[in-house]
Amino acid sequence: YERVGSTSSLPYEQQWNMGDTVSPFTPACCSSRYGLSLLSCYGLFVAYALRVNLSVAMVDMLNNTDASGSPKHNHTASVYDWDSETQGWILGSFFFSYILTQIPGGYLAIRNLRYVAKWLLGLGILGTVIFTLLTPMAADLGAGYLIAVRVLEGIGEGLTFPAMHAMWASWAPPMERSRLLTIAYTGAQLGTVVALPLSGQICFYLDWTWVFYIFGIVGIVWFILWALLVSNTPSTHLRISEQERLYITSTLNKAISLTGDHIPWGSILKSMPLWVIVLAHFSYHWTFYTLLTLLPTYMNEDAGRSCQPVSYISTGINLFGAAFYTLFGQVEDQH
Repeated sequence: YERVGSTSSLPYEQQWNMGDTVSPFTPACCSSRYGLSLLSCYGLFVAYALRVNLSVAMVDMLNNTDASGSPKHNHTASVYDWDSETQGWILGSFFFSYILTQIPGGYLAIRNLRYVAKWLLGLGILGTVIFTLLTPMAADLGAGYLIAVRVLEGIGEGLTFPAMHAMWASWAPPMERSRLLTIAYTGAQLGTVVALPLSGQICFYLDWTWVFYIFGIVGIVWFILWALLVSNTPSTHLRISEQERLYITSTLNKAISLTGDHIPWGSILKSMPLWVIVLAHFSYHWTFYTLLTLLPTYMNEDAGRSCQPVSYISTGINLFGAAFYTLFGQVEDQH
């Protein structure tokens, strides 16, 4: 439970610690802000599942007769004679466009937060879903078409995090910020953890095309829920209680303006803590995406393992990441 609407001049944290009397309690259970956090988790689950499923499916998409691993259970889908260079372009094409839409997406979301952020995120992932469903057709048409589809998926997913950051700027009370965002961003790890082994099972018992169809359907379900249940800000939410709306807005009323009229670029670029975060983020994602994208095909071609066991090997690092991500996020709000 949280206390809201205090008129005390003390900082919010001290009001909480001293038990300052404020307006009615606002429970976390069944609240709109935690509902948003769970749907955000689901959305990032979809985004990362669609991002990584090709890495596992690629093992069964290749006409590789030299692998010495376990035999494939199903051979009904098409296979292709793509060399290593073509495989690299297919697996990497997503990221070429992914980096291009992040800064424009963040600027657009923060400038038009009241109207844009929800749909920027929702339509970005929906676009990825649609192109994921078209992946088998694109692969049959040729490697160039598949690369084009992956580039278009990257454009859509590049909007995801900027739009979500913009939404949380108006939804996350300071004392719950780490907790709410941890729940939301754990979806990225869970999407990877679930998609890798499940893609292997789908390839084994069905065929690789169903990897894209099944996860695409999961993404459509998410978009329907997102469109119906989520609003850009607490003030525009149709089902939020007045107590919760007051709690969120009163704890954020001293926040920096979200209009983006003045961005202190000089201070930002001279901030050492920022560059430390950038360096850590770069180092983590360099390793993460190298393993995520290339490990399945490496294990298949060089270690002779088939799609099913490869997917389990690729899952371990992400499973531990999801567990510790959740743990430390919950601890952070207590300090």
